[in-house]
Amino acid sequence: MKLDSDILIVGGGLNGPALALALASGGLSVTMVDALALATLEGAAFDGRAYALALASKQMLAALGIWALVANHSQPILDIIASDGRPGEGAAPWTLHFDHNEIEEGPMGYMLEDRYLRSALLKAVAGRKDIRQINGRRVVGQTIHPTHAEVTLDDGQTLRARLLVGCDGRDSGTARRAGIARTGWGYAQTGLVCAIGHELPHEGVAHQFFMPAGPLGILPLPGNRCSIVWAESEGRAAQISRLPDDAFLELLCPRFGTFLGQIKLEGARFSYPLKLTLANSFVAERLVLVGDAAHGMHPLAGQGLNMGLRDVAALAEVLILARRRGEDVASNQVLARYQQWRRFDVATMAVATDGINRLFSNDNPVLRAGRDMGLGLVNAIGPLRRGLMRQAAGLSGEMPRLMRGQPL
Repeated sequence: MKLDSDILIVGGGLNGPALALALASGGLSVTMVDALALATLEGAAFDGRAYALALASKQMLAALGIWALVANHSQPILDIIASDGRPGEGAAPWTLHFDHNEIEEGPMGYMLEDRYLRSALLKAVAGRKDIRQINGRRVVGQTIHPTHAEVTLDDGQTLRARLLVGCDGRDSGTARRAGIARTGWGYAQTGLVCAIGHELPHEGVAHQFFMPAGPLGILPLPGNRCSIVWAESEGRAAQISRLPDDAFLELLCPRFGTFLGQIKLEGARFSYPLKLTLANSFVAERLVLVGDAAHGMHPLAGQGLNMGLRDVAALAEVLILARRRGEDVASNQVLARYQQWRRFDVATMAVATDGINRLFSNDNPVLRAGRDMGLGLVNAIGPLRRGLMRQAAGLSGEMPRLMRGQPL
């Protein structure tokens, strides 16, 4: 049976192109199918979407040749300050402060707008002859054979590869068609996302305010701008989403505070439901899941894309090493290595974000007193604080080569 490529990736997004580049760097041919048209993906207008890239993710993008294309558009995250709070009252006196000067590697991470990262990835993919990109087409069927995986597109086209990779999001059709069930639950919260401009400089400091209804993240962007991730109860968030911009700002201001002066909206506003969802298995016969297709968790730690890129780095390393050994890259033994590498890390992060959100998203006075003292205690214990800083930077655990900035 003639194959179209070694690897077939379903879903573009950000993880899909990153995986395609990583695999191609190790000599594997790739076909990538995405439902969105290329013109939509290449849109260059500012819409307010941005990502907090951990230092390890930045090192991976540098190893893939992407960081040089986006570095001038990034904002280093120098400090992170976490605190309890209520709307209109400001932060509680007990805070947890991560200062980048305490770790030798430098900034813990970087903020980068979606438009720049997406464009750089697409540009790099377009420059590779060993990556075939098919846009504006949906996968409507998939079949796994003993020697290959086969998918059918909505135009009747059939594609075959040794391995099928699902990078198609939390509602992954790839996982569903493979019969992979999911475990998870909703938080009865909605994430309200936007960008704001402000009068005073942010000094590269990211803030996490834990409000009774849910956390409010204030993440620095280049210039006097910040990205906002505001978690609210579902009913209240639905009302807020329908408000005009000026009324939206009226509600945001007492939560945001005045430490950056007057604020104004920049770009569009988005909202999405917050939930935990984990695929019961990251692999099946000649099939593997990556990124949100494998796991989705609360955004309070800003680790969604970072966890996806860590999947990409681990999977690429496993497959390329298997190819060099002469193994079938889609064999159960090879795919089991990827699942073993990633599952514990994902489960640990899911439990941590779930627990933190449940602990802080309430106004119980007993819990509030205990967690505020806990923040202060962690802040006072240097080794513990620095260990958490390294974890936030993605520098803990068994790091794939790409995450260490090393080529495959």
